Amino acid sequence: MTFQVVEELGRFEQAHSRRRAPGPAPEGPYPVVVWWSPLTGELGRLGHCGRNTCFFTVNRSYHSLPQTKAFLFYGTDFSVDSLPLPRHEQHQWALFHEESPKNNYKLFHEPLITLFNHTASFSRHAHLPLTTQHLEGIRALTAHTHLLPLAYKNHLRKTLAPVVYVQSDCHPPSDRDVYVQELMQHIQVDSYGQCLHNKDLPPHLRDSTAMDDQDFYQILAQYKFVLAFENAICEDYITEKLWRPLKLGVVPVYYGAPNVHRWLPDNRSAVVVHPDEPPEKLAQYLKRLDKNDWEYLKFLEWKHKREISNVNLVRELKERPWGVQDIGQDNFIDVFECMVCNRVWENIHRQKKKLPSKVWRAEESHLKCPSPKLFDFGESSSWPLRQMWRSSYEQSKREARALGLMLRRNRNFTVTQFWREVFTDPEET
Repeated sequence: MTFQVVEELGRFEQAHSRRRAPGPAPEGPYPVVVWWSPLTGELGRLGHCGRNTCFFTVNRSYHSLPQTKAFLFYGTDFSVDSLPLPRHEQHQWALFHEESPKNNYKLFHEPLITLFNHTASFSRHAHLPLTTQHLEGIRALTAHTHLLPLAYKNHLRKTLAPVVYVQSDCHPPSDRDVYVQELMQHIQVDSYGQCLHNKDLPPHLRDSTAMDDQDFYQILAQYKFVLAFENAICEDYITEKLWRPLKLGVVPVYYGAPNVHRWLPDNRSAVVVHPDEPPEKLAQYLKRLDKNDWEYLKFLEWKHKREISNVNLVRELKERPWGVQDIGQDNFIDVFECMVCNRVWENIHRQKKKLPSKVWRAEESHLKCPSPKLFDFGESSSWPLRQMWRSSYEQSKREARALGLMLRRNRNFTVTQFWREVFTDPEET
């Protein structure tokens, strides 16, 4: 579970503790929605979603009740060990998965993702897109709170590298550490995290929970460039690694979502890494920017003017139905629950009118990432995890196929039966 979700979950629990009604008996008038792999630990509460109300619970014994209409799953904890089967006609499945694909690769394949009715994910194609989940809003981007004068940054270059790297999740599917290791052969990089570590943070900032500490921000703000490399490469998968330096007034050197320009505040607000070009070429470019104040400042012009030229980003931040660290808005967990609750009620009303139920269905694009790729110049690396991710991805395709097949049979199965199906040749079935 990401720190962002933990933080929003704290707001979620506080909000519901203020407006929670006593949980009704299961035979009450409200449809039941079960968190099967829960984000919350509440045994029962009423959730009010506009004119509609649903009874939310983590109690799995409600599975067979006729008023149980939907099951919610947190993707990282989605497991084959126990699933709400058989799945009756009125049962809607909803997936909340805002994290990296490496947390549960099998969800990222068509046979499995299309079994869900409702989705909330980092993809802009999801029913509830969470692409900007790590960005508080427009003001967070345009603020000058941590912006330092370039003359001061140039002065600090006597003791600091031009580039900073802070990662402690080493050797992820994006192969970022191999790239950065090669980059470090051609330009000085201060690396504070556990990955490629060469510089120490103050003791009180060495815990991963300190990444939003103001003292940590002040350290990063002194640099000209931050290596903002995601742990996986998927369209729309953008984390705080990009937003943080943009908020601080540091130029991000970004490697991640191939469509990142769709989300950048300005066409010239980040140096976007081209994975097919050698790190030496990037190093030469960064050195040139480091020595040329006029060229470097072009990347901060939008920040100094407080102008976001990307109309898509502005529209997304204004129109998204949830907020981040904003007590005046619901958070994305609230909105996810209410999306499902309102859709459940929509079909209840349709049934009363003798109309056919509306069917929602996730599409492959709602959660999709390509197979991890390794950089050619890292072939001699001795890091064993590098080879694991591609085999893990290939294995996850077999798991998704097997699980999709077994769920369509719609009867309970054992973990042993699942693994037997995983390693069955599809041509033999």
